Amino acid sequence: MEIFKKERVLNTTKSVDEIIKSFSSYLINSDWKVQNNVQQDKAILQAQKSGILRGLIAADRALTFVFTAESGGQVKVNVGVGRLLGNIAVTAIETLLLSEIFLVVDIPEIAWSDHVEKGLLAQLQEIASQ
Repeated sequence: MEIFKKERVLNTTKSVDEIIKSFSSYLINSDWKVQNNVQQDKAILQAQKSGILRGLIAADRALTFVFTAESGGQVKVNVGVGRLLGNIAVTAIETLLLSEIFLVVDIPEIAWSDHVEKGLLAQLQEIASQ
């Protein structure tokens, strides 16, 4: 399982800018907060799912996508969860000092982030293929 960082190569006829615009629209329509920066053949997109429990269960992580145009109509995408290692440390401290209940909440949330990343990468491949 690629928990910390995933890398994919998309075969596409679209530019990085076109992919970012389409992917941003998809994320916004799915209730994600999105910010991005596009610079010629590179782009960074950060997306965060909003929710009331975000601050209570260390769920303030955001997915960061880094896009790089490659030769031959390919775009390399790296995706990872920001602040993941920091939140694992927080979870360990919470568990040691407070209660085991945080393990029940935080560890599944980290696994859920991995699941969400994989789903978003599949959607991104679909956008790039259209």
